[in-house]
Amino acid sequence: MNGAPLQYRPRTTRSLAIAAAKRDTSSALSLVVAIERLRMAQDSYHEPVLASEIVELLASLPAGVVVDATLGGGGHAGALLSAAPQLRLLGIDRDPDARAEATKRLVSFDSRVRVVGATFAELNDVLHDNEDFVQGDDVVAILMDLGVSSHQLNEGSRGFSFRADAPLDMRMDPSHGETASAFLARVDQHELARLLRNNGETRFAGSIAKSVIERQPQTTYELNEAVERAVPMAARRRGHVATRVFQALRIAINNEEEQLSEGLDAALNALSVGGLMAVISYHSGEDRVVKSFFAEQQSGGCRCSPELGCVCGAIARVKVAKASAQLASPLEIARNPRARSARLRVARKLAP
Repeated sequence: MNGAPLQYRPRTTRSLAIAAAKRDTSSALSLVVAIERLRMAQDSYHEPVLASEIVELLASLPAGVVVDATLGGGGHAGALLSAAPQLRLLGIDRDPDARAEATKRLVSFDSRVRVVGATFAELNDVLHDNEDFVQGDDVVAILMDLGVSSHQLNEGSRGFSFRADAPLDMRMDPSHGETASAFLARVDQHELARLLRNNGETRFAGSIAKSVIERQPQTTYELNEAVERAVPMAARRRGHVATRVFQALRIAINNEEEQLSEGLDAALNALSVGGLMAVISYHSGEDRVVKSFFAEQQSGGCRCSPELGCVCGAIARVKVAKASAQLASPLEIARNPRARSARLRVARKLAP
């Protein structure tokens, strides 16, 4: 893989199967079967986005270990393991419900898969603790599918969504950490307003923060009511008025910004030279962090003037697949509206 040019041209499932058939009939068949199995199984838990693109991207990698750093219900993992018998998969997720679902879905792959409870920021420790599974093989790819799953949103008791009344929890791992209601009980109005602004709620951040702090909501419906009281009906944008508030709180409760920064560093360090790093994000803040990280690693941290050229000897650590993010196809968006906001960025590791 070292030195090979990076070519990333996501295509539709149909064109993917045709191209694969020209190379190898059996591999094309396994790829199509993998995607169909994924679509048959995904309704029970969560439909992963850009599944065809991820399988096409990773299925032809040489033998080694793929780390699915945000395993979820195992949708991407199952499709990839079906299409690529040369790969083994180490799946990481902090949500016990997700791990249970993934373990059940991936049981047929037996010794080729291991599921671990952790965050992706703890990747280095996970690899060290699972040396018996990795067995010295190259980590040929790391996949990160950020954000909250549709299962977590649909499971009303977890408190992630305004669509069902539930205790205001929002923890990815409900066994420890601070709940959203506890966070709101200690945070001051100005800090909450800043948090909302950082997550896109600009115009009414102050009034929403004031309303929420005054009412001290304990449930999702109470939080939703506090937001609605602060935003005039005539000023409400398309979509639910509390969407960005719920998102901002979820990010804060689960420390997602710091987790992402640490996780990107850990992933690149763990990846073997020549391996691929693929990150799917769902809102502009996440995507900016990923884009900036890849750009920094591609430049090697060079700060030299573009007019004069690099004179600092910076060494690029990655080659970015393409400047713009890969988006879901209209067909996928029609089938799975959550895919509309997905952004996939890919890079190949060039140097340690």
